Amino acid sequence: MLVLSRKINESIMVGDEVEVVIVSIHGDQVKLGINAPRNISVHRKEVYDDIQAENIRAARASGPPALEAKKIDALFNLMKTKKSEKKD
Repeated sequence: MLVLSRKINESIMVGDEVEVVIVSIHGDQVKLGINAPRNISVHRKEVYDDIQAENIRAARASGPPALEAKKIDALFNLMKTKKSEKKD
């Protein structure tokens, strides 16, 4: 994990297209502004997790339950593994 210090109105770039700006700091709360292209989804982590869980539930409900559930679980675990590898 990369840890940076920034002041109000300073920013960081994520790749070439996403800019994260420190908008304000009040006590232990930091407000961030995120400039990203419309084709890139930006969600709070808890909302992202809820979306992923709902997608898995919906996929399980639409196919042969046992086989599809195993495939979806394997894919979800692979995604989590790849995501944690990127963080390291």
